[in-house]
Amino acid sequence: MRPITALIADDEEAPRGQLKAALTQAWPELELVAEAVNGVDAWDAFLEHEPALCFLDIRMPGLSGIEVAQRIQGRADVVFVTAYGDHALQAFEAGAVDYVMKPVDPARLAQTVARLKQRLQPAQPAAAAPDMTALLAQLSQQLLPTRRPAPMIQASVGKEVRLIPVEQVVYFESDARYTRVVYQDEAGPGEALIRTPLKELLAQLDEQQFWQVHRSVIVNHRHIASALRVDEGTMLLSLRGRGEKLPVSRHFQGLFKGQ
Repeated sequence: MRPITALIADDEEAPRGQLKAALTQAWPELELVAEAVNGVDAWDAFLEHEPALCFLDIRMPGLSGIEVAQRIQGRADVVFVTAYGDHALQAFEAGAVDYVMKPVDPARLAQTVARLKQRLQPAQPAAAAPDMTALLAQLSQQLLPTRRPAPMIQASVGKEVRLIPVEQVVYFESDARYTRVVYQDEAGPGEALIRTPLKELLAQLDEQQFWQVHRSVIVNHRHIASALRVDEGTMLLSLRGRGEKLPVSRHFQGLFKGQ
């Protein structure tokens, strides 16, 4: 049997270490594949390691645990870890998404572990994860401050620092050192470079307008013309008025479904 894998995300070192120790005691077979100190790194680690379980602090810098869970969209079981006794969290007790309080109580964690093990039993058909979209949206409104997307991108074009309105961006693409900004303004198409890593841009963009389609690509969906499935694992995006094709990784192919 392949080991069950997990990710832990908490911006405080002591609670993160306590949870790790408590999980090791309650579930020795569990394989911890990543630890993250904020929501941005947690989402990036999820894309890299594809863990079966994610233990997420609710309030973290960058992306909150709830925002990370919204991006995971049922592809892993989520357990929220919180120091706040928010009554709304009790709604999770009935679903695939659970919660534990900080400091972690071993008996409460054992209850969560038993529930997770039951859901992940390979001998039984996998239970369909409930649709948590509405509940996560409700909790986001109740527990988190309103996030305002950045209106401008400051980018280098030669020796010039150019202010690019976010709505003019066609897509962002990362490489080893920079993030490439491809935009379209009144003068025509253009490109620029920024030092902000792609994963950090996620917390600054409106996710309703900018869709992450690959670990290295975020695209303004208004510029998408079509999505072509090349084979079972490969999908490419065509853009309006542009010749390049953008890759869509398996995680994000569900964004493009025919009606």
